[in-house]
Amino acid sequence: MNTEVRSGVSPRRRPPGVPMGRLRYVVMLGMVLLGLGLLVGRVVILHVVDRPFLQGQGDARTLRTDSLPAHRGMIADRHGEPLAISTPVVTLWANPQDVPDDPIQRVQLASALGMELETLNERLARYAEREFMYLRRQLTPEAAQRVLDLRVPGVYGQDEYKRYYPAGEVAAQLLGVTNVDDVGQEGLELAYQPYLAGTPGLRRVLKDRRGRLVRDLEVLREAKPGGELTLSIDQRLQYMAYRELKAAVAEQDADGGVVVMLDARTGEVLAMANQPSYNPNNRAGLDPQGLRNRVIVDPYEPGSVVKPLAMAAMLDAGDLSPSTVVDTSPGWMRIDRFTIRDIRNYGELDLAGILEKSSNIGMSKLVLRYDEPVVPQLYRRLGFGQAPGTGFPGEATGEVPAPVRWSSSQWAALSYGYGLSVTPLQLASAFTAIANQGRLLPPSLLRLDEPVTGEQVISPEVARQVLEMMDKVVEPDTGARRAEVPGYRVAGKTGTVRKTGAGGYQENAYRGFFVGIAPVSNPRIVAVVMIDHPRGDSYYGGAVAAPVFSRVAGSALRLLDVPPDQRHVPEDE
Repeated sequence: MNTEVRSGVSPRRRPPGVPMGRLRYVVMLGMVLLGLGLLVGRVVILHVVDRPFLQGQGDARTLRTDSLPAHRGMIADRHGEPLAISTPVVTLWANPQDVPDDPIQRVQLASALGMELETLNERLARYAEREFMYLRRQLTPEAAQRVLDLRVPGVYGQDEYKRYYPAGEVAAQLLGVTNVDDVGQEGLELAYQPYLAGTPGLRRVLKDRRGRLVRDLEVLREAKPGGELTLSIDQRLQYMAYRELKAAVAEQDADGGVVVMLDARTGEVLAMANQPSYNPNNRAGLDPQGLRNRVIVDPYEPGSVVKPLAMAAMLDAGDLSPSTVVDTSPGWMRIDRFTIRDIRNYGELDLAGILEKSSNIGMSKLVLRYDEPVVPQLYRRLGFGQAPGTGFPGEATGEVPAPVRWSSSQWAALSYGYGLSVTPLQLASAFTAIANQGRLLPPSLLRLDEPVTGEQVISPEVARQVLEMMDKVVEPDTGARRAEVPGYRVAGKTGTVRKTGAGGYQENAYRGFFVGIAPVSNPRIVAVVMIDHPRGDSYYGGAVAAPVFSRVAGSALRLLDVPPDQRHVPEDE
C-alpha cells in the first residue's frame, strides 16, 4: 500500500491522451471537411447552377442599352429650300454626387456654363440625393466641348438635335414648333410628328457603377432618320406676303391680319402669312396669340366678299342672266323686323353693277326670288361648314346654318355674307371654282406631284360670267381700284364686316377683306387678304386689304413669270 501511494499512481484514473485525443481529432477533421465541402458546393452552385442569373445581374450593372437619337426630317418649300431643319447639339448633365466640392473647379464650371456660382451650388445641393441633373440643354457642340474640356468629375455630355427655322417668324404659324425633346407641339410639326420623327436606334455600351460610359460595344439598331416633308409653299412668295402684311398691319394700327394665296390651277397653298407672329428660334416672351394660324383655325363672318359666290349659285339655278336688272331704290328695305341698307340709292343695277356697288338690296331681292336654298347649298358644295382636309391641327369647319325655319331676313343675310362663318383658307379655296371653270380644287399644304381634277360645283359658263363681273369690280373708278396690278387684269371683291363681341356687333370695330383672282385671262393665283380692326383713316376692305393684294399679287405674278394680259387703260389716257 505504501509503495503505491508514494509512486503517485491512482488505480481509479486512466492515463490522459489516446482515446479522447483521437475523438477530438476526428471531430475537428470532420468539421473542416464539411466546411470545405460546403465551400466547394457553393462554388459549384455559383458557377454552374446560378451562373446565368449572376451573369445577367452583372451585365445589368455594367452593360446598358442606350438610345441613338434619330435625325428629324427636314421640312422644305416646293423648291427644296429648307424651312425647318435639325442641327446637332449637346446636352450637359451631371451626377451631383460625383461633382467635387473643390471651389476652383466649381468656379471654372459655372463660368463655362455661363452660370452664377451661387446658382450652380444651389442646384447641385438641391439634387444632391440624386444621380442625374441637367446642367444645360441643347448647347452648340463647340460650347459644350469647352465645358467638357475642363474634365470636371461627374459632368457628361449627351448628343441630341435641335430644330432650327431659317425663315423665322415668316412661316411660324404654318410650320409650328417642337419642344426641347424635338417633339412637334404646333402646326405641321405636330400634324406630321410620326413621319418627321423617325425611329431612334439602339446601342450596347459598357458603363461603370456611376453610369459613366466606359466603352461602346455594338450598335443593335441603326437610327432611322425621319421623312422629309415638301410643302406647297413657295418661300419667295411667303417672304413677300409676310412683309407686305406686316407693313399693312403696322400702317393701319390693326390687331392683326392674314394673307393666303393659292395656285388657281392646283389648289396648292403658295403663301400663308399671319400677324401677329413670333420667332420660333427664340421664344422668350412669346405671346400665345402669335401661335395661332388664323388662316386655318379662325372662322370669320365674311361679309360682301362672298357675294360673287351667292351670285354664282343663283345664276347656276337658272332664271337669271348677267343682263337681269334689279331696282335697288330707295337704298333700303325692311325684311321681317330688320332694315337692310346700301351706302346710297343706286337705282337700277344689273348683276355686274350689284357686285360692283356691293348692293345688299340687290342681293336680297335676287335671293328672295327663290323657293329653294340655292345659296347655302352652293356654300356647302364649296366646302363651307366642313373641314378643308389639310390635316392641319385645329382646322376650323366654319358654319353654314341648317335650312330649318329660316326667316326671309336670314335668307337674305346669307347672300351678302352675314349669318355664316368661314376661314380665309375656305374662302380662297371656294374661289378656285370661279377661277377654274367651275371646278372646286381642295386646298393642299403639300406639293402635289399629280394634277387634281377637282369637283364641278357650278357650270363653266356661270364661272366665266362671275369672273367677268368680278373683273369689272376692279376698275379705276370703283371702290376696289387699289387692288389693280399694273400689266394684269384682276378680278376681285371687297368686304367690310363689323366684329362681334359678347354683346353682339361692336361699334367702330371692323375687319376689311379682299379676295382676288389674277390674271383674268388665264387665272394663276387666288388670294385672300384680311386686316383685323384697322384704326387708321379707313377700315373698308377696298382701302386696307385691296392695296395689300395689289402688292402681293403683283410680286407673285412676276416671280411666277406669268405673262401680262390686257392692261386696264384709264379713260383719260
